[in-house]
Amino acid sequence: MTQPVSLILSSGGSKGLAQIGVINTLEKNDFKISSIAGSSIGSVIGGLYAMGKLPEFTAWTKTLDRRAIWGLMDFTISTHGLLKAVKALDKLKTFIPDINIEEMNIPFAAIATDIINEREIVFNSGSFYDAIRASIAIPTIITPVKYRDTILVDGGVLNPIPIMHVARSNNDILVVVNLYGEKPDEKDKPGTVIPDQNATIVQSVLKNISKLIAVGDKRSFGYYSLLKATTSAMVHKIAKQNIELSKPDILINIPYDASDIFDFHKAEELIKIGETAANEAISNYFKKS
Repeated sequence: MTQPVSLILSSGGSKGLAQIGVINTLEKNDFKISSIAGSSIGSVIGGLYAMGKLPEFTAWTKTLDRRAIWGLMDFTISTHGLLKAVKALDKLKTFIPDINIEEMNIPFAAIATDIINEREIVFNSGSFYDAIRASIAIPTIITPVKYRDTILVDGGVLNPIPIMHVARSNNDILVVVNLYGEKPDEKDKPGTVIPDQNATIVQSVLKNISKLIAVGDKRSFGYYSLLKATTSAMVHKIAKQNIELSKPDILINIPYDASDIFDFHKAEELIKIGETAANEAISNYFKKS
């Protein structure tokens, strides 16, 4: 008999591709994912799995390089963000048609943040693409979404690990994928890549943009560095509190520095990181059972 799992997928940029590896590993170990809730990239991966389209998405991400990612970036002169995210979603729609969330194979919820009223918005019905567009609206990076009489931004702002919004059943176990895990020792970190010293102009520009808006140096007083460090501290704290309160049966930690926000060209590496982390967590779970 397979073990039902209520799965929580956290926000965390391109690190979310590690969640594909986690899902693959759960299935290989005879777990049956019976419901999913996700924030930001977690809503993307979770929704695609719930509709049965994760293999198509995975195959596509493995074809991406830095130049392809650059081509999906639609910069805007808006003061509300740097990217519109229309190009990327339109590309997905060419091979993964939109469906309503209530028509998915398993219960699914995507989380966004109502920034005006300071509350969470839970999408468990309606258009999948409308839901994830709101959930991935990273403040200052991806433009916010007008929704009814308010404005929505990334779900990770208030709830990076939306445990309370997953549909639970009596005999399931709670599995949480935390993309804000501590960095492992270098000798234990899989898939270390030596940077290419002959990077193209596109690679260099993309890397610099990613660093500008996503990485930052906590010791720097630069605007984006300070913004990133401040936001990260808050999100990490919320994530940690949610985990401590819920006490998941299996906690799968992905190192917070496994990738930068737009490192989707590292799909193979990140999926492997997810598989490794999941195997370790599942092994510990069985040892305790």
